[in-house]
Amino acid sequence: MGLDGLAVVGVADDTDGPVVHLVTADERARHCPDCGTRARRSKGRRVTRPRDLPVGGRRPRLVWAKRRWRRDELTCRRRSFTESVPPVPPRKRLTTRLRAAAGAAVADQGRTVVQAARDYALCWPVVAAAFTSHARAVLPAQPEPVQALGIDEIRRSRPRWIPDEATGI
Repeated sequence: MGLDGLAVVGVADDTDGPVVHLVTADERARHCPDCGTRARRSKGRRVTRPRDLPVGGRRPRLVWAKRRWRRDELTCRRRSFTESVPPVPPRKRLTTRLRAAAGAAVADQGRTVVQAARDYALCWPVVAAAFTSHARAVLPAQPEPVQALGIDEIRRSRPRWIPDEATGI
């Protein structure tokens, strides 16, 4: 699948597209996000359905059975957590590559936010946020200073022509 840290355990064909069943294959997902210690007791499984890019013109439906872990460490404030991997961050319903593709469609391919949302079957606020993330990563933190302003950038009312005293023009 190309999703690091996840392993495919089964694929079923459906009328809407393939249903891909996933489990966590990365051992680091058992480690607490706050303190980094390895959890030992499971609280059960939680099924999530993150969305991903289309493959071969069909959109796969991902079904990820991830574990919830219980913490016994008294020094850590977190008592439980669910597994997460970098391609599907915690509390996210989209894979990072779907979010990046939606942002790049607006920034690099000249699509509107609504058009990219339609193409990737997302809502426009999600695509707008993906575009903002993409732009922050690509654009410089501070734009270069302006060398000259044209009349279109500064004119607010009727133009007033004042001759330059040095040149007379």
